[in-house]
Amino acid sequence: MPKYTFTRAHRPALTKRHKIAVAGVATLGAAAVAFSAVPGNAETTTSEAAVSSAPVKYSSEQLKGLQSDVSEQLAARSLQGQAAEAKAKVEAKVKAKAAAAAKKKAAAAAAAKKKAAAKKKAEKARKAKAASRAAHRAKLKAAVRKSYANNLDGWIKESLDIMKAKGIPGTYNGLYRNIIRESSGNPNAINNWDINAINGVPSIGLLQIIKPTFNAYHVPGTAWSQYDPVANITASANYAFHRYGSIDNVNSAY
Repeated sequence: MPKYTFTRAHRPALTKRHKIAVAGVATLGAAAVAFSAVPGNAETTTSEAAVSSAPVKYSSEQLKGLQSDVSEQLAARSLQGQAAEAKAKVEAKVKAKAAAAAKKKAAAAAAAKKKAAAKKKAEKARKAKAASRAAHRAKLKAAVRKSYANNLDGWIKESLDIMKAKGIPGTYNGLYRNIIRESSGNPNAINNWDINAINGVPSIGLLQIIKPTFNAYHVPGTAWSQYDPVANITASANYAFHRYGSIDNVNSAY
């Protein structure tokens, strides 16, 4: 602890407690002076041998000096107490500031963790969606690459698989019935006598579809030829779906 030096010309003000202590010291000094007035050859009241002692005398200047020293010590202790209190306040502020910083850091870490978890969840969902799309594409490719017989039965079955993948309604019976009525199952059949032929757009293929209608309702993944059996069936079924609800609802020229 630092030492405090005070001059007698300027001393700190004494508290009530300090003043009481100084008064006690003064009383002690007065008692010492009274004791010094007793003759040195006076006898004691006990049965023991008399003990001679030199008289103890305190001057007024000594008493004042003693009082001053006590006052300075008390004042020094008071200052030490104030310094300790100030130090404790500073340490409390430092601890509070450190606690606030730690709390802020913990909150930032929690927010970062939450953000990372949300990002990870979104990425997982994106990958799952991409995997689902890939599986769907693979399924479509598998349907297209499936082996079919190169005859009317095989053409209808291949068309039905493509129609199912594209959401086009229709049944084997509905396709077969209309194909037999329109072309007798001949993929190269062509009508050169009806109004469409007169207008320059004859009906062609298994389901006798004209070129403008074929182009408008062509299904991706099939050939761009009216003479192609699968392309002809699928485009015709798509047209019937949009106009009649399904190829199954067609029972005459459409």
